[in-house]
Amino acid sequence: MKKWMLFKNASRFGVIPVMLIPIVLGTVGAYVWEGTFHPLLFIITFVGGAAAHLFSNMVNDLWDFRNGADVEAHNTPDVITTNSGFLSGGVLSESIFAFMTWSLLAIAVLCGAVLSIYSGLELLWFVAGGALIAYFYVAPPLRFGYRGKGYSELSIFIAFGLMPVLGAYFVQTGEFSIKPVLLSFPVGLLTTLLLFNHHFLHWKSDKQAGKRTLVVVWGERRALVFSHVLLYISYASLVACVILGVLPVYALLALLTAIAPVHVYRSLQPQNASPAYLPLMGASLQASVRCGAIMAVALLIQGLI
Repeated sequence: MKKWMLFKNASRFGVIPVMLIPIVLGTVGAYVWEGTFHPLLFIITFVGGAAAHLFSNMVNDLWDFRNGADVEAHNTPDVITTNSGFLSGGVLSESIFAFMTWSLLAIAVLCGAVLSIYSGLELLWFVAGGALIAYFYVAPPLRFGYRGKGYSELSIFIAFGLMPVLGAYFVQTGEFSIKPVLLSFPVGLLTTLLLFNHHFLHWKSDKQAGKRTLVVVWGERRALVFSHVLLYISYASLVACVILGVLPVYALLALLTAIAPVHVYRSLQPQNASPAYLPLMGASLQASVRCGAIMAVALLIQGLI
């Protein structure tokens, strides 16, 4: 139990639904649109996607620690860190942490290789692309999460929206389609919003460490405006999916998940202390997971009736 809790905290296991919900969406889409469902392939996809997400969490912690961003966050007053704290706090040695990190990647790659044998070698592009995005998000020489030009936001949308939805659909059908691409937009954009909002918690220490997120580049006021806009675009894409026939009309119930983040936005000022953004983080996570879950249930109901 102690080892499990150690791993759970080090890998930030609690946020894993933001990866698993898109996988469920892609799988349900394959069942509803093509009448195809392979339980064993779904389980392997589920395990591989989970491992890939946890690898992403841990490799980001590993390189943020090496780059000094985590240490700077711990040393900056009134800043809330979002890393596990296992490296900067000395809970685990870097070598043990790295071993856990690369073990997760090995599991993800193994699952991807197995799935590619059954569904098609094209799936290996998803495996390679996901691994490269996760690693070079903060790792040199690319470190595109540090460049502040929107690269990190685009990569999050691809890695947590487009790739898991379309990849899960391809695993089940062996084909690509425009429908899962469109289906990925609401949940992918909401997850991008979640990752964007978490930068508000430690943007001051990021600035000191040379981590140029868009919050650092634009400043708090302009970044908060963009956060509002991204929320509205996310739910507009949900409406678009209904209009285009990708989702049934009752999937619009997912619009209700916007209430919580909108309520939090109203309580924020143009400039806020870091703790003021914690409710926004919680509301953003809930919106991403609940919106995706309602989409999946609505699509499944459509298929059953």
